[in-house]
Amino acid sequence: MATTLKSLSEHSSKNIQDISDKTFGIIVSEWNEEVTEALFSGAYQTLLQNGAKKKNIIRKNVPGSFELSLAAQWLAKEESIDAVICLGCVIQGETKHFDFICDAVAHGITNVSLKYNKPVIFGVLTPNTQQQALDRAGGKHGNKGDEAAITAIKMLGF
Repeated sequence: MATTLKSLSEHSSKNIQDISDKTFGIIVSEWNEEVTEALFSGAYQTLLQNGAKKKNIIRKNVPGSFELSLAAQWLAKEESIDAVICLGCVIQGETKHFDFICDAVAHGITNVSLKYNKPVIFGVLTPNTQQQALDRAGGKHGNKGDEAAITAIKMLGF
C-alpha cells in the first residue's frame, strides 16, 4: 500500500526466488487504458528484472475489470501457468456501480486463486480520481503493477 513514507514500487527482497522457469499470465483491462497500460509496463518490467523470460509472460486483454475474474480462471486452469496477475482500474463515480464492480472483482479473483491453488494477484486500482490512479501507475506513489509482479514472485516462493 502506498503511503507518504512508502512507494508501491518499494519492496523487500525476502522470498524472491529464481523465476526463470516460471510462467506468468498477465490480464489487462482495456478500460482506463492510460492507467492499465502503465500498470502492465510496471509488472512486465519487474518480472523481467527478476529473471522471468519474455517467452514465459503471457498477456491477455479483457474489456473491463469485471471480466478479470473469468479470464483469470481461464489462465489459472492451465497447468503451465504458475501465477496470474490481474491489472485493472475502477475509478469512483457518482453511483454505486463502483462498489459492485470492486466487490465482485475482489471476490472473483480470490475465488480463482483458491480454486486453482495458485497465486492470482489483485492488481486493481480503486481510486477516487483519475489523478490518484495515475499517481499509482508510475506516478508519485510508484506503480501498483510492480507491486503485483513482486507479490506473484513472492507467493511462488512461499
